[in-house]
Amino acid sequence: MAILETKNLTYTYGAGTPFEKTAVENVNLSVEKGAFVGVIGHTGSGKSTLIQMLNGLIRPTSGQVLLNGEDIWAKPKEIRRVRFQVGMVFQYPEYQLFEETVIKDIMFGPKNMGLSDEEALKRAKEAAHFTDLKPELLEKSPFELSGGEKRRAAIAGVIAMDPEVLILDEPAAESARGLFGDAPPAGLDPKGRDVILAQISEYHRQRGNTILLVSHSMEDIGRVADRVLVMNNAHAEMYDETRAVFSRGELLEPMGLRLPQITSIMRRLRKMGLPVSETVLNVDEAVMELLPLLKKRKEEDKNHAI
Repeated sequence: MAILETKNLTYTYGAGTPFEKTAVENVNLSVEKGAFVGVIGHTGSGKSTLIQMLNGLIRPTSGQVLLNGEDIWAKPKEIRRVRFQVGMVFQYPEYQLFEETVIKDIMFGPKNMGLSDEEALKRAKEAAHFTDLKPELLEKSPFELSGGEKRRAAIAGVIAMDPEVLILDEPAAESARGLFGDAPPAGLDPKGRDVILAQISEYHRQRGNTILLVSHSMEDIGRVADRVLVMNNAHAEMYDETRAVFSRGELLEPMGLRLPQITSIMRRLRKMGLPVSETVLNVDEAVMELLPLLKKRKEEDKNHAI
């Protein structure tokens, strides 16, 4: 059953002006309930505009966004309710933090939904625990946290609203520089990126909510997504299972998209004649493919020596 659908979805910036530009054009998409969808595309491909239409931040120039079969703009005055059902974590979410304490920041969304202070606090604590924010951090100012802790606090604030659909725009990206060119206290190192991706995957596994993850990292998408949407020049170029999309490297590369490094290596090995799959998505899969070949080679060398 589709939880999110788009029908001929189009958005044009500056319509009717010399600066007119169509960012999304005639996109037809159906996202099944419980899916984990990776969204990829080069800069300017339309992916950011698309996801902002999915939760009602931008109203389409034409076409529809359907949530559980209903047009989200059928009742414009109630669009705020859609944003509680389709939660959005923006790129560099640490700059969304503003409350006096971390716990108040996480409670902000649930309280805006009309929940009592008691229920909002309960949800905030659960979300903080889920994103591995230590209890001693909750009464601190958000601005005292490290870069990775800020990122987790911002994600917890959206998770606390328990949205049916969670959209994350580059949640594991390196932290941006400050608004005035000052560097943030700390960015996300590789370990921090892995932690956040693992937490998002665990959230999906436990809750079964639908997730759309926007990322420039094909490696990240390959690790967590079961389907991939490829945006290219305002169009939905591909939408298929992750393995099927990554098997079309010859189509992705002209769009400025590189296959995960491990997938590229395995494709090269296959061209060299080794009997390995060319749709390997991560290192663990590669190890499973290569270990039997290495053992076989070792036995052959041993027999040859004898």
